[in-house]
Amino acid sequence: MGLRPEPVSTQVIPRDRHAMYFATLAVIASSLERLSGEGRHLQRTEVLEAEEYFSPGQKGSSAMPHKRNPILSENLSGLARLIRGYAVSALENQPLWHERDISHSSVERVIGPDATIALDFALHRFAGMIENLRVYPERMRENLDRTGGLYEAQRVLLALVGKGVGRQEGYVFVQRNAMKVWEEKVDFRTALKRDPDVKRVLSDEEIDACF
Repeated sequence: MGLRPEPVSTQVIPRDRHAMYFATLAVIASSLERLSGEGRHLQRTEVLEAEEYFSPGQKGSSAMPHKRNPILSENLSGLARLIRGYAVSALENQPLWHERDISHSSVERVIGPDATIALDFALHRFAGMIENLRVYPERMRENLDRTGGLYEAQRVLLALVGKGVGRQEGYVFVQRNAMKVWEEKVDFRTALKRDPDVKRVLSDEEIDACF
Protein backbone atom coordinates (compact mmCIF):
# COMPACT_ATOMS: atom_id res chain seq x y z
CA MET A 1 0.00 0.00 0.00
CA GLY A 2 3.02 2.29 0.03
CA LEU A 3 2.78 2.97 3.76
CA ARG A 4 5.89 4.26 5.51
CA PRO A 5 6.75 4.39 9.22
CA GLU A 6 6.50 7.71 11.03
CA PRO A 7 10.13 8.91 11.44
CA VAL A 8 9.42 11.06 14.50
CA SER A 9 6.73 9.57 16.71
CA THR A 10 5.92 9.71 20.39
CA GLN A 11 3.31 7.65 22.21
CA VAL A 12 0.87 8.55 19.42
CA ILE A 13 1.39 9.20 15.72
CA PRO A 14 1.47 12.94 14.95
CA ARG A 15 -1.82 14.00 13.40
CA ASP A 16 -0.24 16.06 10.61
CA ARG A 17 -0.71 13.27 8.10
CA HIS A 18 -4.33 12.83 9.18
CA ALA A 19 -4.94 16.56 8.76
CA MET A 20 -3.46 16.44 5.25
CA TYR A 21 -5.71 13.52 4.35
CA PHE A 22 -8.91 15.25 5.47
CA ALA A 23 -7.78 18.49 3.86
CA THR A 24 -7.41 16.59 0.58
CA LEU A 25 -10.96 15.26 0.93
CA ALA A 26 -12.13 18.84 1.50
CA VAL A 27 -10.35 20.08 -1.62
CA ILE A 28 -11.97 17.35 -3.71
CA ALA A 29 -15.40 18.17 -2.25
CA SER A 30 -14.84 21.86 -2.94
CA SER A 31 -13.92 21.08 -6.54
CA LEU A 32 -17.22 19.23 -6.90
CA GLU A 33 -19.00 22.26 -5.46
CA ARG A 34 -17.20 24.57 -7.89
CA LEU A 35 -18.31 22.51 -10.87
CA SER A 36 -21.83 21.85 -9.64
CA GLY A 37 -22.17 25.53 -8.71
CA GLU A 38 -21.63 26.39 -12.36
CA GLY A 39 -24.41 23.94 -13.15
CA ARG A 40 -26.71 25.77 -10.74
CA HIS A 41 -25.96 29.01 -12.54
CA LEU A 42 -26.53 27.52 -15.99
CA GLN A 43 -29.94 26.25 -14.88
CA ARG A 44 -31.20 29.69 -13.86
CA THR A 45 -34.27 30.71 -15.84
CA GLU A 46 -32.56 33.70 -17.43
CA VAL A 47 -29.58 31.55 -18.51
CA LEU A 48 -30.90 27.99 -18.99
CA GLU A 49 -28.00 26.69 -21.06
CA ALA A 50 -27.96 23.39 -19.17
CA GLU A 51 -29.96 21.73 -16.43
CA GLU A 52 -30.13 18.64 -14.30
CA TYR A 53 -32.31 15.83 -15.54
CA PHE A 54 -35.87 16.22 -14.24
CA SER A 55 -37.79 12.95 -14.27
CA PRO A 56 -41.54 12.76 -14.99
CA GLY A 57 -43.51 13.37 -11.81
CA GLN A 58 -40.50 14.73 -9.93
CA LYS A 59 -41.19 17.68 -7.61
CA GLY A 60 -39.08 20.80 -7.81
CA SER A 61 -40.42 23.30 -5.31
CA SER A 62 -42.94 22.23 -2.67
CA ALA A 63 -44.67 25.61 -3.01
CA MET A 64 -44.25 26.40 -6.72
CA PRO A 65 -45.19 23.50 -9.02
CA HIS A 66 -43.60 25.06 -12.10
CA LYS A 67 -40.03 25.02 -10.73
CA ARG A 68 -37.31 22.54 -11.68
CA ASN A 69 -34.80 23.09 -8.90
CA PRO A 70 -31.16 21.90 -9.24
CA ILE A 71 -31.44 19.70 -6.19
CA LEU A 72 -28.41 17.53 -6.96
CA SER A 73 -25.96 20.42 -7.25
CA GLU A 74 -27.52 22.10 -4.21
CA ASN A 75 -27.02 18.88 -2.28
CA LEU A 76 -23.38 18.72 -3.40
CA SER A 77 -22.84 22.25 -2.13
CA GLY A 78 -24.10 21.25 1.30
CA LEU A 79 -21.95 18.12 1.41
CA ALA A 80 -18.87 20.18 0.52
CA ARG A 81 -19.51 22.46 3.49
CA LEU A 82 -19.78 19.44 5.74
CA ILE A 83 -16.55 17.87 4.49
CA ARG A 84 -14.67 21.17 4.83
CA GLY A 85 -15.87 21.25 8.43
CA TYR A 86 -14.37 17.81 8.99
CA ALA A 87 -11.05 19.13 7.65
CA VAL A 88 -11.14 21.90 10.25
CA SER A 89 -11.68 19.26 12.95
CA ALA A 90 -8.65 17.34 11.64
CA LEU A 91 -6.53 20.50 11.80
CA GLU A 92 -7.68 21.08 15.36
CA ASN A 93 -6.51 17.55 16.13
CA GLN A 94 -2.87 18.32 15.37
CA PRO A 95 -1.83 19.88 18.68
CA LEU A 96 -1.66 17.28 21.50
CA TRP A 97 -0.76 17.86 25.12
CA HIS A 98 2.84 16.75 25.60
CA GLU A 99 2.52 14.85 22.29
CA ARG A 100 0.65 12.01 24.00
CA ASP A 101 -3.00 12.79 24.80
CA ILE A 102 -5.86 11.03 23.04
CA SER A 103 -8.24 13.94 22.55
CA HIS A 104 -8.01 13.31 18.81
CA SER A 105 -9.53 9.85 18.90
CA SER A 106 -13.06 10.97 19.76
CA VAL A 107 -12.99 13.31 16.77
CA GLU A 108 -11.52 10.78 14.35
CA ARG A 109 -14.12 8.17 15.23
CA VAL A 110 -16.70 10.58 13.79
CA ILE A 111 -14.91 12.35 10.94
CA GLY A 112 -13.13 9.23 9.63
CA PRO A 113 -16.19 7.33 8.45
CA ASP A 114 -18.39 10.39 7.93
CA ALA A 115 -16.00 12.35 5.70
CA THR A 116 -15.07 9.39 3.52
CA ILE A 117 -18.66 8.18 3.14
CA ALA A 118 -19.89 11.72 2.40
CA LEU A 119 -17.26 12.25 -0.29
CA ASP A 120 -17.93 8.85 -1.83
CA PHE A 121 -21.61 9.72 -2.01
CA ALA A 122 -20.84 13.16 -3.44
CA LEU A 123 -18.60 11.72 -6.17
CA HIS A 124 -21.28 9.26 -7.26
CA ARG A 125 -23.96 11.97 -7.15
CA PHE A 126 -21.84 14.33 -9.22
CA ALA A 127 -21.03 11.64 -11.78
CA GLY A 128 -24.72 10.83 -12.18
CA MET A 129 -25.61 14.50 -12.50
CA ILE A 130 -23.06 15.03 -15.29
CA GLU A 131 -24.02 11.81 -17.06
CA ASN A 132 -27.67 12.89 -17.26
CA LEU A 133 -27.07 16.62 -17.73
CA ARG A 134 -29.24 18.26 -20.35
CA VAL A 135 -27.36 20.76 -22.50
CA TYR A 136 -29.03 23.34 -24.76
CA PRO A 137 -26.64 24.71 -27.43
CA GLU A 138 -29.47 26.65 -29.09
CA ARG A 139 -29.97 28.57 -25.85
CA MET A 140 -26.23 29.22 -25.66
CA ARG A 141 -26.41 30.78 -29.12
CA GLU A 142 -29.43 32.87 -28.08
CA ASN A 143 -27.57 34.18 -25.03
CA LEU A 144 -24.53 35.03 -27.13
CA ASP A 145 -26.69 36.84 -29.66
CA ARG A 146 -28.31 38.89 -26.89
CA THR A 147 -24.97 40.65 -26.43
CA GLY A 148 -25.14 42.08 -29.93
CA GLY A 149 -21.76 40.55 -30.80
CA LEU A 150 -19.85 41.90 -27.78
CA TYR A 151 -18.22 38.54 -27.13
CA GLU A 152 -15.97 39.26 -30.13
CA ALA A 153 -14.68 42.54 -28.67
CA GLN A 154 -11.25 41.11 -27.86
CA ARG A 155 -10.81 39.81 -31.40
CA VAL A 156 -11.55 43.29 -32.73
CA LEU A 157 -9.01 44.77 -30.34
CA LEU A 158 -6.37 42.27 -31.44
CA ALA A 159 -7.14 43.03 -35.09
CA LEU A 160 -6.58 46.73 -34.45
CA VAL A 161 -3.31 46.04 -32.62
CA GLY A 162 -2.25 43.77 -35.49
CA LYS A 163 -2.67 46.71 -37.87
CA GLY A 164 -0.39 48.92 -35.77
CA VAL A 165 -2.83 50.65 -33.42
CA GLY A 166 -1.54 51.05 -29.86
CA ARG A 167 -3.26 48.69 -27.45
CA GLN A 168 -4.54 51.46 -25.18
CA GLU A 169 -5.82 53.48 -28.13
CA GLY A 170 -7.47 50.41 -29.64
CA TYR A 171 -9.06 49.64 -26.31
CA VAL A 172 -10.68 53.09 -26.34
CA PHE A 173 -12.03 52.51 -29.87
CA VAL A 174 -13.54 49.14 -28.98
CA GLN A 175 -14.89 50.16 -25.59
CA ARG A 176 -16.78 53.20 -26.80
CA ASN A 177 -18.56 51.11 -29.41
CA ALA A 178 -19.23 48.36 -26.89
CA MET A 179 -20.89 50.92 -24.63
CA LYS A 180 -23.23 51.86 -27.48
CA VAL A 181 -24.40 48.26 -27.58
CA TRP A 182 -25.20 48.30 -23.86
CA GLU A 183 -26.76 51.75 -23.81
CA GLU A 184 -28.29 52.21 -27.26
CA LYS A 185 -29.00 48.54 -28.14
CA VAL A 186 -27.17 48.81 -31.46
CA ASP A 187 -25.37 45.92 -33.13
CA PHE A 188 -21.66 45.85 -32.24
CA ARG A 189 -20.46 45.07 -35.75
CA THR A 190 -22.59 47.88 -37.18
CA ALA A 191 -21.29 50.34 -34.60
CA LEU A 192 -17.69 49.46 -35.45
CA LYS A 193 -18.30 49.99 -39.17
CA ARG A 194 -19.66 53.47 -38.42
CA ASP A 195 -16.70 54.47 -36.26
CA PRO A 196 -14.25 56.61 -38.28
CA ASP A 197 -11.22 55.62 -36.17
CA VAL A 198 -11.92 51.93 -36.60
CA LYS A 199 -12.71 52.33 -40.30
CA ARG A 200 -9.43 54.18 -40.81
CA VAL A 201 -7.64 50.94 -39.85
CA LEU A 202 -10.00 48.05 -40.61
CA SER A 203 -12.09 47.45 -43.72
CA ASP A 204 -15.64 46.10 -43.52
CA GLU A 205 -14.30 42.70 -44.58
CA GLU A 206 -11.69 42.72 -41.81
CA ILE A 207 -14.31 43.68 -39.26
CA ASP A 208 -16.58 40.89 -40.51
CA ALA A 209 -13.68 38.44 -40.16
CA CYS A 210 -13.59 39.18 -36.42
CA PHE A 211 -17.12 37.78 -36.15
